[in-house]
Amino acid sequence: MLGKHPLLVALGTLVVIGLAGCNNGDDKAKVISLTKTGTAAKGEQPTAQTPLRFAVGAMITPKEAFGYYRQLLDYLGEKLGRPIAYVDKENYAEINKLLKEGTIDIAFVCSQPYVEGHDVFGLELLVAPQAYGQTVYYSYIIVARESPIMRFSELRGKRFAFTDPLSNSGKLVPTYMLAKMETDPDRFFREYVYTYGHDKSIKAVAQGIVDGAAVDSLIWEYARQMHPEFTGKTKIIEKSAPYGIPPVVVRSGLDPALKARIEKIFLAMHTDPRGKEILDRMKIDKFVVVADSSYDSIRAMRSWVRNNAKPAR
Repeated sequence: MLGKHPLLVALGTLVVIGLAGCNNGDDKAKVISLTKTGTAAKGEQPTAQTPLRFAVGAMITPKEAFGYYRQLLDYLGEKLGRPIAYVDKENYAEINKLLKEGTIDIAFVCSQPYVEGHDVFGLELLVAPQAYGQTVYYSYIIVARESPIMRFSELRGKRFAFTDPLSNSGKLVPTYMLAKMETDPDRFFREYVYTYGHDKSIKAVAQGIVDGAAVDSLIWEYARQMHPEFTGKTKIIEKSAPYGIPPVVVRSGLDPALKARIEKIFLAMHTDPRGKEILDRMKIDKFVVVADSSYDSIRAMRSWVRNNAKPAR
């Protein structure tokens, strides 16, 4: 069951993979508190004097690479001629809440929070990253390399790590897999926990804190290149169908002219030497326009899980 103390204590000892890498580049992106003065009020259009409020809820690289996201925010601010304020929030639900309220203007979000935000309060797609030649990603079910477990079904009665309750690859996909097996996380796992970081889930498996985890394929592939000491201690036993990649979104009601300018900067970033250098470090080919229909398979999966959920024991 969720929240058993030994597992939580063990997870509390995790250090984010490659923490020393957090200081790559400058730290110019200002982190703001939403209670501070000097930032725009809820729903207020940013001006040249007020920061564009940007949150990073989902990353296609581990949090160790956040220095590159700060460089991206700096780059965007310089091209816009407007300050960018990074709004620090820990989970997807908080970021969606702020986007709904109009307290933040733009964000990187996970695919499932985008679907929920779009369908519930009009969250708008801006662009999406193309990575490894694709605008899709997968959920990987991983276990320790030396584990005898070879199929997801063999994790019954084991310890498991999800990432965020609203994560597509880190929660919805494995929950859907369980629903197809006519069960759910409470019935299937001996205990489970939310790590709130795909990189933390990888390390939890590598260190034997949990028996398995569901992780974002993009994070795992980045870590495989940059930190094989962790991914090398894991193996992929299941790979999901492809899903629309986590996008960049803007709140409903953002000035259309400003939205168009931001989109243009993202779409041209790979053609600018400095922009391309930032993207290369993030393992992003370029940003592209994607259709809302790219996320319909997530909608269908969410609906299936809701309609086929078994009553609690």
